[in-house]
Amino acid sequence: VQLQASGGGLVQAGGSLRLSCTASRRTSSNNAIGWFRRAPGKDREFVAAISSNGHRKNYADSVKGRFTVSRENAKSMAYLQMNSLKPEDTGVYYCAVGPSTAYMRPVMFNSWGQGTLVTVSS
Repeated sequence: VQLQASGGGLVQAGGSLRLSCTASRRTSSNNAIGWFRRAPGKDREFVAAISSNGHRKNYADSVKGRFTVSRENAKSMAYLQMNSLKPEDTGVYYCAVGPSTAYMRPVMFNSWGQGTLVTVSS
């Protein structure tokens, strides 16, 4: 599966962005989808994940209450709605695919796409 994240850009603190993740083929009903980010000079970190059927979600503490992950399996799409953005949310955001249990165990994600840059100005 080839993945491509899009929707990044420059936004002021407190603003919103919606990222999209497009898969090259229909995502399997057994695949979880995750979102990760890499801030400048830092390691990649987990942001959010959603189960294969979309009913279960997992968020990093730093984004809980501000970010919402969703998916449309029929369109092979996933989304990350980001509200109340902070400068510390700046980074390259990636989507990933993994086995069904990966949404609760982010280390299991094993297929990565090209990222999209999000810059939040203060």
